[in-house]
Amino acid sequence: MSSSAVKSYLPWVVATALFMEQLDSTIVNTAIPSMAASLNVTPLSLKAVVTSYILSLAVCIPISGWMADRFGTRRVFSAAVAIFTIASVLCGLSVNSPMLVASRLLQGVGAAMMMPVGRLTIIRTFPKSQLLAAMNFVIIPALIGPLLGPTVGGLIVYWLSWREIFFVNVPVGLAALYLAHRYMPDYYGDKPRPLDLIGLVLFGTGIALLSWLLEVFGEHRVDPTSFAVLLVISISLLAAYAWHASEVLHPLLRLVLFRVRTFRVSVLGGFVTRLGVGGLPFLLPLLYQLGLGLPAWQSGLLMMPSAAAAMGMKFISARVLARFGYRQVLIVNTVLIGVTIAMFSLVGAGTPLYVIVAISLCLGFFNSLQFSSMNTIAYADLDKGDSSMASTIASSMQQLSMSFGLAFGSLITGWYLGDMPQSNRVMLTTALHHAFLTLAAVTILSSLTFWTLRRTDGESISKGSDIDEDEDDADQVKAVLQTTAQTGKH
Repeated sequence: MSSSAVKSYLPWVVATALFMEQLDSTIVNTAIPSMAASLNVTPLSLKAVVTSYILSLAVCIPISGWMADRFGTRRVFSAAVAIFTIASVLCGLSVNSPMLVASRLLQGVGAAMMMPVGRLTIIRTFPKSQLLAAMNFVIIPALIGPLLGPTVGGLIVYWLSWREIFFVNVPVGLAALYLAHRYMPDYYGDKPRPLDLIGLVLFGTGIALLSWLLEVFGEHRVDPTSFAVLLVISISLLAAYAWHASEVLHPLLRLVLFRVRTFRVSVLGGFVTRLGVGGLPFLLPLLYQLGLGLPAWQSGLLMMPSAAAAMGMKFISARVLARFGYRQVLIVNTVLIGVTIAMFSLVGAGTPLYVIVAISLCLGFFNSLQFSSMNTIAYADLDKGDSSMASTIASSMQQLSMSFGLAFGSLITGWYLGDMPQSNRVMLTTALHHAFLTLAAVTILSSLTFWTLRRTDGESISKGSDIDEDEDDADQVKAVLQTTAQTGKH
C-alpha cells in the first residue's frame, strides 16, 4: 500500500474508533434511569456501570503501548475495536446488573487500547510537519462525542429503549474494523521489552483506586475517614511506582520523558487546564435543566454549537499556530477559555438563547485550538522510538484529568450550594455561577504553565520544512514496506 493512501485513510480509521468510544462514554449516563427500571434495580446501584468502565480504562491504558510494540499496531487496534464492539452487544443483551457491569468492564478493555494505539499509529505515520493536520482531524470526534452523547442518548431512550444505545456501536465498529484491515499500518517496537509486572500492579491499582474515588465522590456516602485512607493508599501506590520506575531498566511508563520540556508542559499543563474545562460537561446540563428549567432535549441541543465551532477551528488552527507559535497561542488561548467559562456565570433565566449559543460557540472554538495545540506539541521534541511510551503516558494522564475535572466541578458546586436543596432553582443557579467563576480562575491560572515554553518550541510541527517532509515521507514509505513484509511473516 502506498504511503499516500495510508495517510489519506488512517485519520478516518482512528477518528471512527474514537467517535465510537467518546459517544459511548457519555451516552450511557442518559439511560441509567431506564436501565434501572428495566433491570429492577435502583438507579444508584447502576453507578457501577459507569465506574467499571472508568476503572477498566485506568488499568489497561498503561499496557497499550507495550502491546502495540510487541504484537503490532494493526493487530492490537483491530482486536480493541472487535472487543469493544462485542462488549457493546453483550451490554445490550444484558439481563441483569452483574452482566451489564461485566460487559462494561470488557468494553473498557477495548476502549483502553483503541485511542493510545490509534494515536501512536498517527504519530509514526505522519512526519512532524504534517502531524498537526492529522491530529486536527482525529481530535474532532473527541470534541463532538461528549456533546452529542446526552442528546442522542436521550432521543434513543425516548423513542426506542436503553439497549439500542449499545447496538449503535455495532455498525460503527464494523466500519472501523474494515478500515483498520485495509489502511492501518502494522508498526512494531524497535526493541522488544519485557512487561513490567510489578509496575503494572503498582500503577494499575493506584490509578484504579484514585479513579474510583474521583468517580464516586459526591455520589455514594463514603465517610470522610474511609475516603482519606483510600486516597492516601492510592497516592502511596503511585509514589511507589515512581520510585520503582527509576530503578528498573524497562518500566511500564518511562517517567524520564517528563525531562523533555515540550512533553512535560503538554501533559502536566494540559492536566491543570482540563481541571477547569473538564467540569463543564457536568455543570452546563445542570445550569440548563435545573437552573433555567429547560427540558433535557433542549439542554442537549444547547451543547451542540460547541461541536460546530470545534469543527470550524480545525480548518484554521494550523495557520494560527504557524503564525503565532505554540507558546503565544497556548498562553492567550487558555486565558480566552477562562474568560468564556466566566461568561456562563452571566447566564440566567432571562438570558436570550442566542447569547447562550454565542458563548457555546466561543467555548468550542477555543477548546478545539487548545486540545489540538496540547496534543501535538507533546511530540515535537521526542524521537519516534519514544512515541509509544509518550502516547501511553499522555492517554493515562488525560483519562485521569477527565475524572479530576468532573470531581472538581462537582465539589466546587456542592461547596457553594452548601445545605440548600437542589430544588431551589435560584440558589442552585447562584452556586453554579460561582462554580463557573472558580473554574474560570483555575483555567486562567493554568496559562502560567505555558510560559515555560520557548518561542521556537513546536516549530518542527507548525513550520516543518519541505526537506524534512520529503525525508520523513521516504522513511515512512520504507517503514510501511518493512512492516508489511513483517506482517507477512506473522
